[in-house]
Amino acid sequence: LGGPDPLDYVSMYRNLGNPALNVPEHWHYISFGLSDLYGDNRVHEFTGTDGPSGFGFELTFRLKRETGESAPPTWPAELMQGLARYVFQSENTFCSGDHVSWHSPLDNSESRIQHMLLTEDPQMQPVQTPFGVVTFLQIVGVCTEELHAAQQWNGQGILELLRTVPVAGGPWLITDMRRGETIFEIDPHLQERVDKGIETDGSNLSGVSAKCAWDDLSRPPEDDEDSRSICIGTQPRRLSGKDTEQIRETLRRGLEINSKPVLPPINAQRQNGLNHDRAPSRKDSLESESSAAIIPHELIRTRQLESVHLKFNQESGALIPLCLRGRLLHGRHFTYKSITGDTAITFVSTGVEGAFATEEHPYAAHGPWLQILLTEEFVERMLEDLEDLNSPEEFKLPKEYSWPEKKLKVSILPDAVFDNPLH
Repeated sequence: LGGPDPLDYVSMYRNLGNPALNVPEHWHYISFGLSDLYGDNRVHEFTGTDGPSGFGFELTFRLKRETGESAPPTWPAELMQGLARYVFQSENTFCSGDHVSWHSPLDNSESRIQHMLLTEDPQMQPVQTPFGVVTFLQIVGVCTEELHAAQQWNGQGILELLRTVPVAGGPWLITDMRRGETIFEIDPHLQERVDKGIETDGSNLSGVSAKCAWDDLSRPPEDDEDSRSICIGTQPRRLSGKDTEQIRETLRRGLEINSKPVLPPINAQRQNGLNHDRAPSRKDSLESESSAAIIPHELIRTRQLESVHLKFNQESGALIPLCLRGRLLHGRHFTYKSITGDTAITFVSTGVEGAFATEEHPYAAHGPWLQILLTEEFVERMLEDLEDLNSPEEFKLPKEYSWPEKKLKVSILPDAVFDNPLH
């Protein structure tokens, strides 16, 4: 299935599976165009044969073949095209273990399979092409409960559980849109493994694209004399290229268990291959730049705030307990990057190095990028106060939480507020 743009192309094959491994017959979809097809800078910048080809990956998808089905359904190709357009337009790329919140049946039916995880394709190994290296990331359809488990723990852990349940994917992680039960309903013991993993490992989700905003309550909103300030809702200043790259790396890659998790310094220079490293393990993804010293003149642009107001839509707000329990209590960080502008909010713990928020000045802004440092004691208190975020069915918007002594306010607002540029 193809169109005029290279990213529109998806090949579809009938795969007989592997009866010896209990792998059923299925349809196998493979994109082409995310990698460099031409090597002439027509679509992608040619970076050499040793670097990544284009974005460095192609997408694949395996759909269980229904009895009597003579031709592959075309909806997976359209789904893959949508994801490819997102990559081209945002320049955000995917890695194994990532998730995509879709909030709708992937085939527009009544299916419970409404979200996606990404992993290495079990049959297609990375290949060296004349225009660089290409890896193959397979889309795996999952239920909402499985997505939430991946967010609370990590995508790779849930993928391994899916491999152990034949009807939920099996060894080749084949998506069955007719699956009516989650892996936790099929095997309740799997929930115990997830709970233990969350307690031991924390969450591997280091950031999300979200509907979010923040206000500086330290000064009147009309005060715009300080060029370092930010006024959300009027003319928000743009993130610098270095800031954008740092946040993009945070969103792109999680931190595994690290004794000293780090954020790269503001002045970090992009290293060769950093933007395209697709290694399955993302443990060192933010550590590679951490040794460089922060240049003082870069810090001139960083402003310390006395009081802040954080704003999230309900879906983003529901992830705050994950951020606190699964990330900060494990000495890590978590970033919200606005999908409607340049705004970003990063929560950091005292164990994160390279942050510009400190215990003495826990709220610090670098242009439209806000960092908030929270102590373990305050995190525990926030988790108690935000407990009702875990029960979205009982949630009524707008909702406000406030910690006056910390000069911090959090509001959960309707989506429409963020769709209005004057929110």
